[in-house]
Amino acid sequence: MQANAVVLESAKTLSVRPVDLTDPEPGDLVIDVAHSGISAGTEKLFWTGEMPPFPGMGYPLIPGYEASGEVVEAPASSAIKVGDTVFVPGSTCAKGVKSLFGGASNRIVCPTDRAISLDSALGPQAALVALAATARHAIAGVGTTLPDLIVGHGVLGRLLARLTVAAGGAAPTVWEKAEGRRAGAMGYDVIDPDSDERRDYRSIYDCSGDSKLLNTLIGRLQKGGEIVLAGFYAEPLSFAFPPAFMREARFRVAAEWNRGDIDATRALIDNGALSLDGLITHTTHASGVSDAYATAFTDPACLKMIIDWRASA
Repeated sequence: MQANAVVLESAKTLSVRPVDLTDPEPGDLVIDVAHSGISAGTEKLFWTGEMPPFPGMGYPLIPGYEASGEVVEAPASSAIKVGDTVFVPGSTCAKGVKSLFGGASNRIVCPTDRAISLDSALGPQAALVALAATARHAIAGVGTTLPDLIVGHGVLGRLLARLTVAAGGAAPTVWEKAEGRRAGAMGYDVIDPDSDERRDYRSIYDCSGDSKLLNTLIGRLQKGGEIVLAGFYAEPLSFAFPPAFMREARFRVAAEWNRGDIDATRALIDNGALSLDGLITHTTHASGVSDAYATAFTDPACLKMIIDWRASA
């Protein structure tokens, strides 16, 4: 069995080419991928060659952990049936390449328990479910506090803000330096950080991935306030200790979603409490992938780039 997949041969060198897939085992699904998303966080670091050492990393690599499509083979005992629409957070099914993520492919083989059933009406938005669940993971759980400041109005920042409003929290303030990205707010304000004089934020969620921003954020905390690191940082993080000491600042790292986050997020989408509208700004077909990756990582107007695999043979 073969698939056409995006393969990062090395930093900034990629192609769409055939790869061999492992044969399905008795508990596996075979999925024809309709849409996959390009991550402006981890995938950008693989594309630039700046990704810190990570288990399973290397080139050539199939990126992508935001894939959705139609099941074309399924075990008879599976609750997921042929014809169902599912989300898959990537796969390690490709031979001869690193497939740490493996979702940027027109066909995937994966265990049944890695696939999440979705409403087919979501269309390309189905590829956003993992990112929405990652945002939900950051704000959910024992001892967490909803953000009153979010740094960055990209897709993750928008989802955090929408989830905060959906949870009944006070509308957060969102910082965004790029003027073109300040549009699209749903029930909250997006401002230039230089115009904000507030110094008593209780909970700051940083989605910027900027490792040099900590001292600025510490200066905006109230005493005992928390900074949640919700982005992915290529460089070591550091901060001046005295201001953090005076504020008794707390730091928390928000990791990836778990299955409970997916289920909760899916319920919010299904009942209309969480909208995924306005997050996909660009779409490409497999033939335009090289330009699409550059656009996804360098064009501020691009919130989320989606690869449409449906015309890929």
